[in-house]
Amino acid sequence: MIFGTLVNAGAVIAGGVVGLLLGSRIPNRYSVTFFQAIGLFTLLLGFSMGIKTTNPLLVIFSLILGGLLGTWLNLHERIEQSAGYIQKKLKLKSGSFNEGFITAFLMFCMGTMTILGAIEEGMGGEPKLLLIKSLMDGFSAIALAASLGIGVIFSAIPLLLYQGGISLLGYAVGESISQTMINEISATGGVLLIGLGITILGIKKIEVMNLVPSLLFIVVLVYFFG
Repeated sequence: MIFGTLVNAGAVIAGGVVGLLLGSRIPNRYSVTFFQAIGLFTLLLGFSMGIKTTNPLLVIFSLILGGLLGTWLNLHERIEQSAGYIQKKLKLKSGSFNEGFITAFLMFCMGTMTILGAIEEGMGGEPKLLLIKSLMDGFSAIALAASLGIGVIFSAIPLLLYQGGISLLGYAVGESISQTMINEISATGGVLLIGLGITILGIKKIEVMNLVPSLLFIVVLVYFFG
């Protein structure tokens, strides 16, 4: 039921290891270029997902409500503290552990392929989308780990929980998930990716993790008003 997700997590770990091995051998100016390319691609991906919405007001309300809840729960700081705790316990010296952990998690988990692929597998289909996504994420993990360090590898843990959870949800209620709901979840995730891209490029730091609860609110809003 979660074979595709296990392969995906394994690809992230493998790609991250390769990126770490290459990272110390890559001159800083090349790492900066990698970083800029990732940021620009993240913006492109976010915009391409965001324009899929046919209910922009629901997306806006979900972002507002999700942002308020995330800020109240202080999710961004809690995630950073958790990542810092892992770094301290394992005595890791990578200074960008938190940034790599959060950036990789958002990049690997906010895409349309995450949602569609996980639901497809959960409903008993072959995990074709997730296997394709695994290949893409593996190469992305190489570039991310080379620039941001070992935190990228540990992003496989929340990826496993998040994507696997969607597969289990698809198994339980897959037939009641409409295409409209998938599109709006993807559009909301696209907005989060835009925020991530802006942060990666150093334009402005946006605490994107505080907006993640909007993915729950969009499901509720589409169910009642979509």
